[in-house]
Amino acid sequence: MTETKEQKEPETEKKEKLAFPEAVIVRVLKKNLEKEKMIKKEVKVAMNKWLEKIASNVAKEMNKVPYVMVTLNEFKQGIKVYESLEQFDKEKQRIFAHLEAMKRDIERLQRDLGLTEEEVLKMP
Repeated sequence: MTETKEQKEPETEKKEKLAFPEAVIVRVLKKNLEKEKMIKKEVKVAMNKWLEKIASNVAKEMNKVPYVMVTLNEFKQGIKVYESLEQFDKEKQRIFAHLEAMKRDIERLQRDLGLTEEEVLKMP
């Protein structure tokens, strides 16, 4: 008796119990991907595991309070590190844009003064 592909797949799903329904993961991914993109199974599984890890980390952070009831305030504290990463990335992009503008200003000044890069580096 040989097993078909359909019979084998439920066995692999039983081995690997994921925290979130795959349909939810796919729906969120597809909403934010270009329409023609397809998502491999390994990506769906990896995203599911990563989200489970993030949820676990947030829960551990919320568990640090001595109270029985976990409130929205504890949740906000738990996600603070992830929210601050977004802010950090925005700030980094802003700084890079500012540095690029400064670089263009310096190059313009060098051209106006007629200095080469070597001459600028030799200046005290």
